[in-house]
This record gives sequence, structure tokens and C-alpha cells, in this order.
Amino acid sequence: MTEDQPSGLRDPAAAVRGVGATALVLEAVVLLLAIQPLRVLGGGLGGWAIGAVLTFVVLAVALAGLLRRSWAWYAAAALQVALLAAGFLNGALAVLGVIFGGVWASVLYLRHRLVGSGR
Repeated sequence: MTEDQPSGLRDPAAAVRGVGATALVLEAVVLLLAIQPLRVLGGGLGGWAIGAVLTFVVLAVALAGLLRRSWAWYAAAALQVALLAAGFLNGALAVLGVIFGGVWASVLYLRHRLVGSGR
């Protein structure tokens, strides 16, 4: 939205934080639910990969609560890149990284359109 065309929301920043937090919590739930199928079907999801997935879950939930801070948006973007890079542990993690990277890019675009880049 532009300066002369308001979004219609009472508090656009809070609305965008809610969307971002929801995306991160859903990512954490999907990662938790993906452990067993990855372990059974993925063949080699060892202790390191499971530890990485659990670390991503904890970070996603923590960042969902910290989105009031501007640095948390960048940290959440870095989390998506790290999830993509975890594809070296198991290819399915790279697929999840691409999916949630796209979701996060959409959230950042929404944030930019409604709130602006400086907030």
C-alpha cells in the first residue's frame, strides 16, 4: 500500500507479525511431523540430522515470539537458508527449505507492502 492508500488494517505491523509468527509455528510443526517419515523413508536420517531438525524447530518457535524486533525477521530468513543447506544431510530437508523459503519470501513481501522496510 502507498502512503495515500491505507491498508484498512488498524495495526498493519501487528497483523504482519501474526502472519510471520503463524508461518514459523507451522514450519516448526511440519518439521516435527517430518522426523518419522524422514527416518523411515529417508534411509539415512541419523542423529545429526534429527538434531538439526530439532534445532530448527526450537529456533522457529523462538523467532515466532521475537518478531517485534527487526533483527528477528532477518534471522528467520537465515533460518530458511540454513534449512535449505541442511539438504546435505537429507534431500527432503532441502525440499522443505525451498517450500518454507517461498513462504517466508511471501511473508517478507507482505511486510514490505503493508508496513514498509524500515519497521
